[in-house]
Amino acid sequence: MGCANEGYWRAMSRELDRARRFAMGLPETTEQPHFDLSSWRVRGKIFATIPPGGDTLRINVDPDECHALVEGDPEAFAEIIWGKRPVRDWVQVNLPAADPSEVRELLEDAWRRKAPKRVVSAYDAEQAI
Repeated sequence: MGCANEGYWRAMSRELDRARRFAMGLPETTEQPHFDLSSWRVRGKIFATIPPGGDTLRINVDPDECHALVEGDPEAFAEIIWGKRPVRDWVQVNLPAADPSEVRELLEDAWRRKAPKRVVSAYDAEQAI
């Protein structure tokens, strides 16, 4: 499991380790390589990626939320540019500058968007106990 590049994991920040433990605790989450990144997936659908370096995450967000995050805290959040166009449903998170509780919320929301409804319902029922 995880990225095969040992140097990648040695460079992992404490903030990334905390985010990773949270994401991997979400039901049916796996970690798999994705090009030069590592990715967190639920049922094969990517909800976050981890660029090399250990200080950033790229998290799937609601397109309306991306702009608000970047405008609200530009030190913690940045648009992702693909070619010459912004990718509106993903945001880059600068982990040392981001509030850990907001990172967890973004990860859970991203997981919910990608997970099957049955998996989300089971998770919600478990959290209610």
